[in-house]
Amino acid sequence: MKQAMLQEKYPVFIAEIAKTETGLKSVDAIVTYYKARIQENPKVQFIGVFDHFAHTTKIGGEIAAGMVAAVDVIFCFGFALPNPQILALRPRSIGIADMGDKFVISFMEAPMQPANLAMETWTRDIRNA
Repeated sequence: MKQAMLQEKYPVFIAEIAKTETGLKSVDAIVTYYKARIQENPKVQFIGVFDHFAHTTKIGGEIAAGMVAAVDVIFCFGFALPNPQILALRPRSIGIADMGDKFVISFMEAPMQPANLAMETWTRDIRNA
């Protein structure tokens, strides 16, 4: 997993996982995996899955070459509401793109370390799933 600045301002974590490196062979299988990880933590609430690929296809938008599926798993680490502005940083999402021979999984850095650690661990463990 690597950290990068997307568009020079968004701190993101990115994992590229070859399909040969995991037993999870589809985007749906990875979504099910993340939903299970989310449900294991009583401080995390699953919200939904957004099929970004279907939406972009429907509106005639541009899709990266080689991408065959793209979804966001949406959830919230609701530890506290210290101020109303924190709502701008929530909920969280993990993007899953199927690039044919590999999955590209990405998420934006969260403002609290426990959330980052959980998302990093969940994503790294996909190789062992």
